[in-house]
Amino acid sequence: MGGLAKLDGTAVTVVGQQRGKDTKDNIARFFGSPHPEGFRKALRLMHQAEKFGRPVITFIDTKGAYPGSTAEERGQSEAIARNLMEMAALRVPLICVVIGEGGSGGALALGVGNRVLMLENAIYSAISPNGAASILWKDASKADMAAEAMRITAKDLLEMEVIEGIVPEPRGGAHRDYETTAAAIKQELLIHLQELSIMNSDELLEDRYRKFRKIGKFTEKANVEIGYSNSDEAATAELALEDHQESEEKNADVKEQVVIESSGSGNV
Repeated sequence: MGGLAKLDGTAVTVVGQQRGKDTKDNIARFFGSPHPEGFRKALRLMHQAEKFGRPVITFIDTKGAYPGSTAEERGQSEAIARNLMEMAALRVPLICVVIGEGGSGGALALGVGNRVLMLENAIYSAISPNGAASILWKDASKADMAAEAMRITAKDLLEMEVIEGIVPEPRGGAHRDYETTAAAIKQELLIHLQELSIMNSDELLEDRYRKFRKIGKFTEKANVEIGYSNSDEAATAELALEDHQESEEKNADVKEQVVIESSGSGNV
C-alpha cells in the first residue's frame, strides 16, 4: 500500500507492506508477502515522488516476497531486481524503516535508501533463519542457530553499519502502544530528513552509493600464513599454479580428441 502524506508540513510519499492483526487479515494480505504487482506499484509511486521532488519513506514488515509459482510466472524476481536498481538511482531523499520483520527479497526491494532505520525489536536479513538453516545444515529446526550466526537484530546491524539508527519501542513492544511508537518513528524521520534535505540530487546518489559500498568487511591472509616470505614469491607461485592448471587442461583436451578419433575408427 502507499500514497501521499505530510510529515510536519513536508509532502512525502509513503510506501509500506501491510500484514494483518488476525488470521483473516493475514490470509487476505498473504501474510505480508508482496506479489510482483505490489513491487511495481511501489516503484510507480517512487517515480511519481521523484518527478515532483517529494522524499520517499518506506515501511518494511514482511517475511519475504510471495513464493508461489503464480508470482514467479508474473516476474517476481524481475520485479525485486528492478526495484533494487531503480531505488539506487532515485534523485530524492529515501528513508526506509523496518517496523517488524524484514525478510529476504521482499524487504530488500523496499530497503535501498539513504537511511535505513529499525525498531528496537525488529529483525532484518537477506534470508529467513529457517531458510538459512535449511541451506546450511539441511535442517530448518536449527533456525535459532542460524539467526544467531546471521546477526539479524537491530543492535547487531547498527554495529555492522547496515542501518543508521534504532527507534526505541515502548515497554513490552511496539504493539503495546502504537501512538508512542509512531511518535518515536516520526522523531527519527524528521532528524534524518533534515540531514538529507540539504543535499542536492547528485549528493543524495553519492550518499546512497557510499552507504551500501561500506557494508561488509573482509580480511586477507598474510603471505607468511601460506608459506611465502614475501609477495614476489607468492605471485611467482600463483603464476606457476596457473601454468600447471592450463597445461593440465590442454592435456585433457588432447586425450579427449584421441578418444574421439579412436572411436571413429573403431579402435577403442
